[in-house]
Amino acid sequence: MDLKILKNKTEMSRAAAAHGAEVLRKVIAEKGAANLLAATAPSQFEMLGFLTREPGIDWSKVTLFHLDEYIGLPEGHIAGFRLNLRKNFIDLLPQPLAHVYFVDGSSPDVPGFCRSMKQVLADHPIDLAFVGVGENGHLAFNDPPADFDTDEAYLIVKLDEVCRHQQYGEGWFPTMEAVPTDAISMSVPQIMKSKVIICVVPDTRKAEAVKNMMEGEITNMCPASILRRHPACTTYLDESAASLLKK
Repeated sequence: MDLKILKNKTEMSRAAAAHGAEVLRKVIAEKGAANLLAATAPSQFEMLGFLTREPGIDWSKVTLFHLDEYIGLPEGHIAGFRLNLRKNFIDLLPQPLAHVYFVDGSSPDVPGFCRSMKQVLADHPIDLAFVGVGENGHLAFNDPPADFDTDEAYLIVKLDEVCRHQQYGEGWFPTMEAVPTDAISMSVPQIMKSKVIICVVPDTRKAEAVKNMMEGEITNMCPASILRRHPACTTYLDESAASLLKK
């Protein structure tokens, strides 16, 4: 894994977006199209904004996927990742995308949705994935202990209390009781199939998770640690997120 530490969140976000844009331009030039996977947590919003302003990307040749969604929230809920993906990325693009595959947490048949996406992803291998890291070290909504061995593309997962407290603490829900307990998440093995991964992690509250991810054991108790095994992953940190690293 390559590691880039920038002074602050804005510099980190701009650098990560520039890297991602370079990958997308190259893939489109070589293949004529690109498949992009995007995380939609608040830690990613500034980076996604910079990405929309990168020149020379033919967005009409980009198919977009996203990582996860709460089960049971209506599509327009303020905390829903579908809404945030639209507000912070899709609606800001200079031209429409080729296609967007939303994670449908309000589907009447969530298991069926997960099964159907396995074939979609087999037909659209991810060229570039933007991911973040949770305060508990989760990757997407794969909370510890994450399943490193599944062959499913998307999983129905139960959110642990640290994850739910993070969502409440970020102001998305009025009470802890209102935070959903279940979600759909792209699986860790599916994320690891992405040809290039750019991991974007700002803020002091992520520092302990970053330390475990970068310097601890590679373990499903810190799911993001698996990224160290990816052949083309770059992690972008600001100085706050990197503050507990020894090296």
